[in-house]
Amino acid sequence: MEIERWERSEEISDAEKKVIQETWSRVYANCEDVGVSILIRLFVNFPSAKQYFSQFKHMEDPLEMERSLQLRKHARRVMGAINTVVENLNDAEKVSSVLALVGKAHALKHKVEPIYFKKLTGVMLEVIAEEYANDFTPEAHGAWTKMKTLIYTHVTAAYKEVGWAQ
Repeated sequence: MEIERWERSEEISDAEKKVIQETWSRVYANCEDVGVSILIRLFVNFPSAKQYFSQFKHMEDPLEMERSLQLRKHARRVMGAINTVVENLNDAEKVSSVLALVGKAHALKHKVEPIYFKKLTGVMLEVIAEEYANDFTPEAHGAWTKMKTLIYTHVTAAYKEVGWAQ
């Protein structure tokens, strides 16, 4: 396992929260398709990430992945969790609690190595930047980079809290 550095997120300003929420409203309008694109890119770029998904871990063809009902269902869940975080950016306690639940479930139940959240959030940023290039100004990129770190930091803090060691 790659050694993880537990990171701290930078404060997201009110202006950056607004940019994130505005960008996200357009992304979330295509929630399932964007979520599927993110997961497929994750699995193509980091095939080892598929090991945690018995339903599609042997799929190699992105078109087959795209048609997988299980992958689509997981994409909706991922996007729903991100949506909850984005909707509650002004409520730090809610953000922390949602991401702690995600982190604990993935650490304890699914046994997913925390590095995959860094990979997932990086891929998420790439896909959003490509698919919504007109909305993804340098200002939006900066705000979303902080958002990516916020997600990763909170999720991995939950791993640390439950004593993750693998």
